[in-house]
Amino acid sequence: MSKVYPPPAEFSRNAHVGSMDAYRALYERAAADPEGFWAELAEREIHWFRKWDRVLDWQDPFAQWFVGGTTNACYNCLDRHLEARGGKTAILWEGEPGDKRVLTYRELHRLVCRFANVLKARGHHTGDRAIIYMPMIPELAIAMLACARLGVTHSVVFGGFSAEALKARIQDLGASLVITADGGWRRGKEVKLKPAVDEALTECPGVRDVIVCRRTGSAIDMTAGRDHWWDDLDSASSDECEAVPVSSEHPLFTLYTSGTTGKPKGILHTTGGYLLQTTMTMKWVFDLKDNDIYWCTADIGWVTGHSYIVYGPLSAGATEVMYEGAPDFPAFDRWWDMVERYKVSIFYTSPTAIRALIRQGNQWPEAHDLSSLRLLGSVGEPINPAAWEWYYRVIGKERCPIVDTWWQTETGAILIAPMPGAVPAKPGSGTLPMPGIVADIVDLDGNRVGTDSEGYLIIRRPWPSMIRTIWGDPDRYREQYWSRVPHVYFTGDAARRDPDGYFWILGRVDDVMNVSGHRLSTMEVESALVRHHAVAEAAVVGKPHEITGQAVCCFVTLKRGEYDHTVLGVELRQWVAHEIGAFARPEEIRFTDALPKTRSGKIMRRLLREIVTSHTVAGDVTTLEDLSVVSRLASQQDDEA
Repeated sequence: MSKVYPPPAEFSRNAHVGSMDAYRALYERAAADPEGFWAELAEREIHWFRKWDRVLDWQDPFAQWFVGGTTNACYNCLDRHLEARGGKTAILWEGEPGDKRVLTYRELHRLVCRFANVLKARGHHTGDRAIIYMPMIPELAIAMLACARLGVTHSVVFGGFSAEALKARIQDLGASLVITADGGWRRGKEVKLKPAVDEALTECPGVRDVIVCRRTGSAIDMTAGRDHWWDDLDSASSDECEAVPVSSEHPLFTLYTSGTTGKPKGILHTTGGYLLQTTMTMKWVFDLKDNDIYWCTADIGWVTGHSYIVYGPLSAGATEVMYEGAPDFPAFDRWWDMVERYKVSIFYTSPTAIRALIRQGNQWPEAHDLSSLRLLGSVGEPINPAAWEWYYRVIGKERCPIVDTWWQTETGAILIAPMPGAVPAKPGSGTLPMPGIVADIVDLDGNRVGTDSEGYLIIRRPWPSMIRTIWGDPDRYREQYWSRVPHVYFTGDAARRDPDGYFWILGRVDDVMNVSGHRLSTMEVESALVRHHAVAEAAVVGKPHEITGQAVCCFVTLKRGEYDHTVLGVELRQWVAHEIGAFARPEEIRFTDALPKTRSGKIMRRLLREIVTSHTVAGDVTTLEDLSVVSRLASQQDDEA
């Protein structure tokens, strides 16, 4: 039986949605008249230069929302706030070395207008495409908003990507502009960016301008005629630039994700529907108030940063913290020090980060006053119950609701999460869908599975922030997302629904093992392992086995301390058998200092599967943060503990 945590009474009294009855009424209203529901919100929450003619045009599987309407994402994030919130802080920025900037909505608007004029002066206009390759500095958000102001479609490439990965994205998008920086700071070292741009552009003749922001001050090469310093261009620019009205379906951005084939997919999001749903989820999920200090720790290079650092928070008029560097530099309390100094009230991070912080010990957060926090959030992958409990107890001091959010690059915004003033939380469950989201769990024939049965998570109806297509490849879009179970959106995640209707996300479909006829989620075994007092983090994959079909292979990182791996390996096998069943007992436990992760912090189980089957890695590793982790694991002998 899952432990249930009701919303604190005081939180519910002041929440936007303060009871289960209020949540159900909202959800049922959306279910009864989805187009009317979204139209009412769009009229109230978004500024339109021209109102739409039709709420939804659904040509399965292609959606258009608010057809005929014109709006502008930058106008909604900045201009419409100037009268009431012009002097309000929009961004509290801190660089890893400790430098700081405070930007009000009025100042941010001024800087965005200046840079939009820079782009116009260089001949970039509505319909053009730009690649943005920058560290986590305010100029990254300024560049995105300036592009949106002009209708230039942008694609942000995370600053840790290689020249090869950057080149592939520039070529696929057909970009004519690259906006970058000399470098950024990460764990006290410079991450150089401009040299990677130079290397990539040797095979990208379509790029005619490179605009370079000074961040680190290191010497870089500048190509005459093509490369320009941001501040040189900006110094000659005007503070006034009208926002260009664009179609609700105008491409706002593409964001590239890893594909199973190794070729990145350009996920396309458009303007009106995306902006509406990111704005609404800021209010529904984070219960955003005008006096909140909100901090999402993601990098803007990922969809979380687009939706919940740039567009969602600024459209909703939030004050937010933005940080350049690593959570463990110069020490493991960097985040908690910032929470204390900035009096952060809403804190949104990933389970990967939470587990890494657990591993370092409670003394780091306990050295700081975290009493400003009123709401905690989790994003990126299912959060195991042990990490949830630690987050709730040690960071939230048992008074902050936790919103465990499920969504994807493709969904654009949060689709499943508790409304914190209304929905009781269960550690490990995303709880219930947002209003307007018709989620279900089915088999591959599309039949709904029973309570507590595992199946495939699908979304039955279109929603405003949904992916529109894969850039340049509509057939791949149809095949990948709408063909596995015909006429519904196939998320690629396994899930189950409990007797209360709560959704439990079990991880990617390919993260399911079949052991002696038992379907066993890797997430289930990982959750069992991290409940053990010695385990900080675990990744589990299936290994081919001539008798059982697959055997359970576990990669485990430990909390600080002295351990006998042989003794602990036996203990962990017994522990998993006790927690799940004898059939789940791991065949292998491999102890490791680190796990292979993407730069957004997700464990790359695909690479671990390659390691346990062949001791080599042949697949795409362009999104991997630290290649040496894979090399060490591939060469490591099995620990037969």
